[in-house]
Amino acid sequence: MFCTLHLVFGIFGGFFYSFPLSFCVCFLIFHFSRIVFHQFSSLIYVFHLLCFLLFTGDAFGLLLFLAPMVTFKRIIMNKSTEQFSGIPYVMTLLNCLLSFWYGLPFVSKNNVQVSVINGTGAVLEFIYVLIFLIFAPKKEKAKILGLLTFILTVFSAIAFVSMLALRGKNRNRFCGLAASVFSIIMYASPLSVMRMVIKTKSVEFMPFFLSLFVFLCGTSWFIFGLLGKDPFIYVSNGFGSALGAMQLILYAIYRDKKKGDTKKTIGNESLEMGLDKPHLPETMQH
Repeated sequence: MFCTLHLVFGIFGGFFYSFPLSFCVCFLIFHFSRIVFHQFSSLIYVFHLLCFLLFTGDAFGLLLFLAPMVTFKRIIMNKSTEQFSGIPYVMTLLNCLLSFWYGLPFVSKNNVQVSVINGTGAVLEFIYVLIFLIFAPKKEKAKILGLLTFILTVFSAIAFVSMLALRGKNRNRFCGLAASVFSIIMYASPLSVMRMVIKTKSVEFMPFFLSLFVFLCGTSWFIFGLLGKDPFIYVSNGFGSALGAMQLILYAIYRDKKKGDTKKTIGNESLEMGLDKPHLPETMQH
């Protein structure tokens, strides 16, 4: 039963990943499923849960990838990357590419929506990287170009090895492990910021909505992975959900602290998911 429902979820997730379409599809399915499955009440609840995850998983994933748009609007307007770091965008691009590859039908079954949302994320992250390269200073541009070349080489190597040397379950495990590892790396990127929040007792440099989307996105895909019995999805996203929850807890603890409580120990650590490095007030600069 779960395999069949997971397949249906995968098909709908693949084709209806935008907010309006996902919402409409879920709304229609809720009503038609009562007619089709009226004799199986427990099946209706499971089916509705999957439809809900269809909308929330794709929606929160897309919101997570769209979050840096405010940062890049500022970069374009100022025609400078200022103190922003381009490394998180490049690493997130690699994660999206690997997850996109893992979700393809010839690698893993019933995971079309994983490819769709991560394919969308890969396009957005690539655009972010291009914009960053246009406005970055020469030294930073060379570093990001080198890193971009490296991650594209890694992705190409994994794709070629999986296609030419591996078959069936071995291909699935190899690609799933690679996608899971880099997904954990992407989710782990806020750790330096969380440490800074604890040291400074201030959430000034930890955006609330980004933390919220990390938690919601991770939780949605964690549940989806559990229903589909896919450890490569639920392990990494369970890790992301836990980290997102920790960020929200820190935000609740320190949100009322004044900016004046921020200590001088703040360094040039990059914020998660490509947000800018902390800008120190003039009174705190060396």
